[in-house]
Formats: sequence, C-alpha cells, structure tokens
Amino acid sequence: MPTFAGGRGGREWSLAEIAAAYAYPEPPAGQRQPWLRANMVSSLDGAAQHEGRSQPISNATDMRIFGTLRALADVVIVGAETVRQEGYRPARVRAEFAEMREAAGQAPVPAIAVVTASLDLDFSLPLFTSPVVPTIVLTGAASSPERRAAAEKAGAKVVIAGDGIGVDPVRVVQVLAELGHTRLLTEGGPRLLGQMVAAEVLDELCLTISPMLTAGDAQRIAGGPSVTVPHRFALVSLLEEDGFLYSRYCRSQP
Repeated sequence: MPTFAGGRGGREWSLAEIAAAYAYPEPPAGQRQPWLRANMVSSLDGAAQHEGRSQPISNATDMRIFGTLRALADVVIVGAETVRQEGYRPARVRAEFAEMREAAGQAPVPAIAVVTASLDLDFSLPLFTSPVVPTIVLTGAASSPERRAAAEKAGAKVVIAGDGIGVDPVRVVQVLAELGHTRLLTEGGPRLLGQMVAAEVLDELCLTISPMLTAGDAQRIAGGPSVTVPHRFALVSLLEEDGFLYSRYCRSQP
C-alpha cells in the first residue's frame, strides 16, 4: 500500500506523482471494463459541505488531486443539484496533462455528464454552450421532451439512462461505457453518490479527510436510503500533508 508522509522534503507532490498514485487499474488484455471512482471531501465530523459548498473544507493539495483525477478520467459524472450549487463549468484543457491524455487515446478534456430527472438546469451556462467536448445530460425516458430538446438545442448530448423519470445508476455506467467512456469519475453530490453505493456500481472512493470541524446539519458524502449490508472497501493508498488525509479505497484491489 503506497503511503506518502507529509512534507515530501519541503516540496509539494508533483502532478506526475499524484497521477501515478491515482492511476486507474489496468483492465485485462483486450478488454475495456468501466471503472467508477468517486472523489469526495469530508470534515472530521462527517460534513461533505459547509454552507452548501465543499471548497471551505478543502485545501490546495486537495484541489491538485481533484484536477489530476479529472485529467485521468474519460468522463466526470455529477448530479444536477451539485451543478446548481457549485457553479459547475466545463473541464478546461491543461497543457501539463495533454501528452498523457493523448497517449491514453482520450479527448483533450473529460466530458461532464449531468444526472438529472427534472432537467431543471440553466442551459445557457457555459457548461452546456461552450465545452471543449459536448456535455452529456443523463435522464430518464419519461422526462420532459421539451426540456430534453432545450438541452440538445444548447449543444448537450442527451442520453437516456432510465425507464422512468429518474436515472438508474447501473444504466449510467452501461451507457457511458457504450459511448467509449470507461474511466469514470463522479464528484457527487451526496444524493447521487448514495444512489451509486446502493446500486453497487461504485468501484473506488477517493476521500479527502479534512482536519476541520463544522458542526451544523451538512450532508454526509453519501445520502439516501441505507444499504441492507454495509459494503466493505479495501484501503489502497494513503497520503498525508498538513493534517489532511488523502485516502483511496477500492471494492477490490485493482
């Protein structure tokens, strides 16, 4: 199990070191199996947010890991409420990852895939009108045809991932894999992550534990109904810096 102590000799971890520590597992030869990882941050007392946003309990290294995880992914999956609260923008091209993504056969940036039942989104935002690669909107077959048309008019790619109004997490993984996206990353929010945990489609959790206490009534990193039997994951790596712990847990060792 890789474990990096704090300080790193007075220097920050390089992006190459972070990318190596968080590399996606290599699939069996000749196969492209989807791998879904989540990236979340939590305070010591279990809060995933402070005043509705994750930034106040994060730090600079957490954001470097955040950016690196995006650079490794084919697609970033996010819930509609998180898009509204966090002011999501399209992924931006980063020169330091360009060669790595090209060598892996990836687009210049990961696509953003928004999970939404109601399609209650502002389709005039740059996330939909000016991404480097088209934003994907994942919704149910019974969702509003008018709202689906509005998303497509803005430039988004609408994909059906459920038979009703809502979205089925199992179908989300399947349809994204069919589009060629097998290195999957979700950034939540808690409701979406809870659905993925309940559906047993989550392969990996990258969790930053922030050395902060917030109290209040903020959500945990995963919400929704409880699972019948708790799912046990294995600790794969642990990094530490300035009291922050950067952990990586997998359903099974990759």
